[in-house]
Amino acid sequence: MAAKVIHVEVTGKDAPALQKFYSDVFDWKLNTDNPGGYGMLRQEDGFTGGIGGTQDGSSGMVTFYVHSEDPAGILRKVEELGGKVIMPLTEVANGTTIALFADPEGHVVGIM
Repeated sequence: MAAKVIHVEVTGKDAPALQKFYSDVFDWKLNTDNPGGYGMLRQEDGFTGGIGGTQDGSSGMVTFYVHSEDPAGILRKVEELGGKVIMPLTEVANGTTIALFADPEGHVVGIM
């Protein structure tokens, strides 16, 4: 079975404005009841999304996250094929592990 996109993240300079924009465009109900007001989307099919501000005040980006049973193996493959690990495997909330890599042209993709 091919890898599945399971999460998307939008970051930018004005998180509340981005949250309102995407909520209005797609009728998303975002939960911002957390430290920092990060907007979380959880759909019934398990797909999640997040909309928040950038840490450094930059213009931000859109990143999609792909599920992997072997994230370390994926990161090895990325480097073998000319990509670059941006953030190594990192444990975040509830035992979830994420990593970020850039493809050969610099597009950032996440593994979860």
